[in-house]
Amino acid sequence: MDRFLEMMAAEAGAAANTIAAYRRDLSLASAALGGGLARADDAALQRLAEEWRDLARATVARKAAALRRFFGFLVDEGDRADDPSSALPRPAAARPLPRTLGHADVDRLFAAIAVRLEHPLPADWRNAALVELLYGSGLRASELVSLPRNAIHPDRPFVILKGKGGRERLVPVSDRARAAVAAWRAHVAADRAFLFPSGTGHLSRVRLFQIVRALAADAGIAPDRISPHVLRHAFATHLLEGGADLRALQTMLGHADIATTQIYTHVDAARLVALVNERHPLDEALAAERTDARVDAPAHPA
Repeated sequence: MDRFLEMMAAEAGAAANTIAAYRRDLSLASAALGGGLARADDAALQRLAEEWRDLARATVARKAAALRRFFGFLVDEGDRADDPSSALPRPAAARPLPRTLGHADVDRLFAAIAVRLEHPLPADWRNAALVELLYGSGLRASELVSLPRNAIHPDRPFVILKGKGGRERLVPVSDRARAAVAAWRAHVAADRAFLFPSGTGHLSRVRLFQIVRALAADAGIAPDRISPHVLRHAFATHLLEGGADLRALQTMLGHADIATTQIYTHVDAARLVALVNERHPLDEALAAERTDARVDAPAHPA
């Protein structure tokens, strides 16, 4: 298992969180099989799948994918001659639509932040910068909390981030977000490595989650409707509603596959239906206008 995880880190470039998830899934499977995961046969994996029957479909899919990759590694390394992973379940991937916020919710959230900034504490400037970057640039929580102190420049409307799999991307930063970051950075000691420091490191994702939910409560938004990732979804959803190009959005979000980005297109359904009803060539009103235009037009000379 250790050799497999080393390969995932070195050759596949898997992130630390991905490695931790693989280790957890493999360790639980090994424990369930009495420590005999590497020697498991079809029957053993079928018993394991039976233990997963009450788990969510996405959880089963993740666990099975981890084991399939592990057994593929064992075969490639010559540790096994056969691959028993065909006995693992392949639950249909029913991708859920992302939770998001409406424009009115976002307005209320920023209004609550503005009230705090009338008589601000340093933490209020920090929270304003966090939310501006989550909603205004669509940063992942892990990317946001680990930003270096000087990553965002007052005169540069973008930031270069290293996201999942070590892939770099350029992300626009709005004037509002840069102003909020500048106001917060004035409270961060020059010798601190991170823009959002905490202790000897940076703010944790758990703490960011708590901050966002507390701000939502101030704004009258049910805390269970919001999270840092929901604000990232809102960023994507509202950009598409405003006419953003799907490929550009893919780049800004750092999605390796545009199929991941396409999940946001559900939000445009109503706008597309209205567009078809208003502009389709077979629309009755437009057809009548074209008929009238033809009747009123002067006849061309023969």
